[in-house]
Amino acid sequence: MEALWLQVLPVLGLLVLGYGVGRWVEHRHLLSLEARELGHRGFVVTNLRMVPSPETVRESYLVLGEAVIATDYFKSFAARLRSLVGGEIRAYNTLMTRARREALLRMLDQARQAGSREVYNVRYETSNIRSANPRNPGVSVEVFAFGTAVVRQPAAGPS
Repeated sequence: MEALWLQVLPVLGLLVLGYGVGRWVEHRHLLSLEARELGHRGFVVTNLRMVPSPETVRESYLVLGEAVIATDYFKSFAARLRSLVGGEIRAYNTLMTRARREALLRMLDQARQAGSREVYNVRYETSNIRSANPRNPGVSVEVFAFGTAVVRQPAAGPS
């Protein structure tokens, strides 16, 4: 019985540590995302392929943002348990949301550096990255956001 506890305690300790640290890191990242999103409040971001009033476009650029977010040990453990019975793996929902928001913000940062406040034809690509080590099945998700940043000609003043 004592030998069993010596084997179970480290696993439980890792789960509790993974849960606590993972929640803390996730919470900090979500707060950071919210603060950075406020800085992009005036941006036009859409999946429309056609730019309204194309005659006023001075320049256009391909802009992109990429984010790779890793899951914590607790979420990996919970997802493995959930995959035994099937259904939605809710532990990964915030992982995908954080990666998508981060990729979008990085794309908007690149658009801002190009002098644009409008991004059209926004698309996302995703992929999952799994560890090759079966004893440490870490999971990460990569989200790639891209679109066309548009810089408009300055409005003509009254003559």
